[in-house]
Amino acid sequence: MNHLNLHLAPWPMVLVGFTIAQRIFELVISAVHRRRVLAMGAVEYGLRHFPFIVAVHVFFMLAIVFEVAFYHTHPGPMWPLWLALWVAAQAVRYAAIRALGDRWNVRVLVVPGMAPVRTGVYRWVRHPNYVAIVTEFIAAPMIFGAWRTAIVASALNAVALAVRIRCENAALQRAAVASSR
Repeated sequence: MNHLNLHLAPWPMVLVGFTIAQRIFELVISAVHRRRVLAMGAVEYGLRHFPFIVAVHVFFMLAIVFEVAFYHTHPGPMWPLWLALWVAAQAVRYAAIRALGDRWNVRVLVVPGMAPVRTGVYRWVRHPNYVAIVTEFIAAPMIFGAWRTAIVASALNAVALAVRIRCENAALQRAAVASSR
């Protein structure tokens, strides 16, 4: 059997449901971490762009289901590769969460005077969590042949990440300057 018959199987809903469960779990972890770092004197940045990031992630998940259901997309012969990339993205995301420990968050929180993390996956990649998200935004829809979602969601995500990375880098720079005084 070369293609999965998605119209008879719930695979897109399983993947989206799993991704939603992951995001809820990550929001819980993030809330716990947020309280801890705020108690350590963290400053939060990027409040204005955070709702856009949330909207992009919600759109991404809904768009996969919509495209599969209404455009009747189906996996092509490369679906195992896309699935492998999606799984790899999850591994990179959780490696980033582990490396950052209590400092990992869905928000931009910086404790003045704390040096940026340079251990774990951060030894090789400056923003590994974002590499994982970019990979996920391409791979997840492509598992099901939902190329429209891959393109549109990735474009929206590129805008969100451009703003987010600029914000994070500026926040880390401000914290470094403040700690050197």
